Amino acid sequence: MMHHDETKSNKIINFIERVCTHVKGDLAGQPFVLEQWQKDYIHKLFGTMNASGQRQYRTSYVQIPRKNGKSNLSAAIALALLFVEKEQGAEIYCCASSRDQAKIVFEVCKQMVRNSAILTKNCRTYQNSIVLNGTNSFLKAVAADAGLLHGANASAVIYDELHTAKNRELWDVMATSMGARSQPLMIAITTAGVFDTNSICHELYSYGKKVDEGVIDDNTFLPLIYEADPDDDIHDVEVWKKANPNFGISIKPEYFEKMAREAKTLPSSEIAFRQLHLNQWVNSLASWIADDEWMQSAGHIDLEQLRGRKCYAGLDLAATEDVTAFVMAFPMDDESIKIVPRLFVSEAAVERRRNQTGGSYDKFVTAGELIVTEGNSTDYAVIERTIKECAEIFDIQSVAYDRWNSNSLVQKLTEDGITMDPFGQGFISMTAPIKNAEVLVKKRLLHHGGHGMLRWMAANVVTKKDDAENVKFSKAKAGDKIDGIIAMIMAIGEMMTMEGKDVTSTSTYETQGIRML
Repeated sequence: MMHHDETKSNKIINFIERVCTHVKGDLAGQPFVLEQWQKDYIHKLFGTMNASGQRQYRTSYVQIPRKNGKSNLSAAIALALLFVEKEQGAEIYCCASSRDQAKIVFEVCKQMVRNSAILTKNCRTYQNSIVLNGTNSFLKAVAADAGLLHGANASAVIYDELHTAKNRELWDVMATSMGARSQPLMIAITTAGVFDTNSICHELYSYGKKVDEGVIDDNTFLPLIYEADPDDDIHDVEVWKKANPNFGISIKPEYFEKMAREAKTLPSSEIAFRQLHLNQWVNSLASWIADDEWMQSAGHIDLEQLRGRKCYAGLDLAATEDVTAFVMAFPMDDESIKIVPRLFVSEAAVERRRNQTGGSYDKFVTAGELIVTEGNSTDYAVIERTIKECAEIFDIQSVAYDRWNSNSLVQKLTEDGITMDPFGQGFISMTAPIKNAEVLVKKRLLHHGGHGMLRWMAANVVTKKDDAENVKFSKAKAGDKIDGIIAMIMAIGEMMTMEGKDVTSTSTYETQGIRML
């Protein structure tokens, strides 16, 4: 029979509040005073006992949005498992899909130890481990990309940001390593991810929801899920509070208001807002611009109208299998931007693509939207000749190209008198032009004439954000090309650099060190 023993959970709470500290921000160095929702969770997790007097819960799935104190809570629980329970030979692991992610929680643990004379006195800290004196117990950071720990004998595992796990191998290895432990504990603390029914994170999320709803009876599984419901108004403050237990505490309302404003105008920001701040699982296929919006901004392209007109270009050079994209962006008098792409691929790649996808490239070739060069790889001589021809027809001010993928073609174009400007494809370079492109589409000012291959590439785009809300394109869907869109964004970025055009409603990019402004 299950019963509750508050003395067990109070030991954990008292340890955290008396010994652990905040390590970042305005509260750095101050005691970690738990919020009520955190105390309630710890009371359930550590205070619910089985008939043998051991912890009832063996697995816990915690899904909370960003900035709700996830890392601090994870670190404090990890240290409590090491210092309070004092199991002989305990092996506690801070896990994540990458080394960098695994180190986040572990580094918080180390800083908490450094901030406490009591903890420092009772353990030894190393680069990747904390060893408790006199017990042969340790806390260690491990990552999926560092190789699997088949020799582990884990007593507790805290898996950070489980939604980023590419597969379930590390989770399964750690789970099966617990067979010899009397009260093992697996905790996943994560934000929502990109919807994938095959992911271990979504599997645990779905299972936890069913346990929460009483559909599944599993008294060893403890879910804690804060999220907005699918039909909720994402701009309702009450919805923000529902999804964020630390709203108004570690999350400032004004920060949320800023994120919500961006979500109204920028499609990629809405997806990120739903996933990271409202904890909703999202579909990556809808992560940039919806097809109907893209086509509503198609406009009309008249090459004769553009003859002799000033433009800026982006050049995304291809590997053997990829499409090389040269895209021109023409700023017009009515504030619109006309987009003219030239896309190239080898005939061998067309053949391979035909065999793989039923001829998706053929329709673009037939429509004159894809230039095919002879041989097994794209013929750069054809690309050079085409760009020179474009330069004779249009007034190309400069061409942005990826500095990490340059070759002799860039040198030849420079020698031909075309201004070539290196342009990165990371967060810093791509954020402002991507957001500008999104706003232009919203305003029906990004005219591409319904170019079929560019449309297909736009539908393939998946965006990725960093902690500073910068955005870039992800190439996670390797089979679905986005080269033309990348080149288009580079062209828009080049135009912004040269002309200072920014159509976004905010001016934060100036303070973020963005290249374009």
